[in-house]
Amino acid sequence: MSAFSFPAGFDKEPESILVSKTPEGITTITINRKHRRNAVDGPTGKKLTDALLDFENDHSQKVCVFNGAHGTFCAGFDLHEVATFGEQKSGYAGPRISENQRVEGRNIGPIGPSRMQIRKPIISAVSGYAVAGGLELSLLGDIRVAEEDAIFGVFCRRFGVPLIDGGTVRLQAIVGLGRALDMILTGRGVGAKEAFTMGLANRVVPKGKALEEATRIAKQLITFPQACMNADRTACYYSVYNAHSFEDALAYEYDNGVKVITSESVKGAARFSGGAGRHGQFEFEGKL
Repeated sequence: MSAFSFPAGFDKEPESILVSKTPEGITTITINRKHRRNAVDGPTGKKLTDALLDFENDHSQKVCVFNGAHGTFCAGFDLHEVATFGEQKSGYAGPRISENQRVEGRNIGPIGPSRMQIRKPIISAVSGYAVAGGLELSLLGDIRVAEEDAIFGVFCRRFGVPLIDGGTVRLQAIVGLGRALDMILTGRGVGAKEAFTMGLANRVVPKGKALEEATRIAKQLITFPQACMNADRTACYYSVYNAHSFEDALAYEYDNGVKVITSESVKGAARFSGGAGRHGQFEFEGKL
């Protein structure tokens, strides 16, 4: 399930992506390139793609928490690698990124999974900088938990590196065209509080607490009926990115949602009828 092809012995960073799984179904994926502030090069992009595809395909895993180690989410695509692109004809040994590159028929980007729509929930735990391609990677999350000193930004504006990892598509869908263009054209940094007001950050937490809060949310999500939750999630994304009309979006919502009625909704209704969940009570409260 490899995203790229590499010469033998080229992969020199076996721990650039860390993955852990819990028996309950939470996968934690961590970018771990301290010397580059978690900037992603080709080999790391491959590992990140493979890790997320493995999460998707592992039926025991339900929610992914995505973060960066060492107090930084991700500083983007490794510009040290970008600087070598012009040398590819004269001995460049790294991965060759093509606009037509696919994994299982799905579009991938220069930093790996950034153009993919992952099929199960992801929570991005953002500490420090999520800039350039790092901003784009953070947008893979359905929910973004940002530490109070986190910075989001299109810092690649200064170096002539375009957003080719989904930034122009996802950012404006999340925060609106006007706010997205403000960030994209100026390249300015957006702090956690402003990110929260524009909907870029869903939660703001003290420094050092993003991973903890993201994991807490993940523990909440795994308690819910999964088919129903994922049907609603998929319908939201279809409406935003794929629907041809209002009627098409409504039809997709119904056609996919109705499939879980017999498998989950009837049982859920019976539980409610028996007294569960009254007055807005969530069974997971106090148990996380």
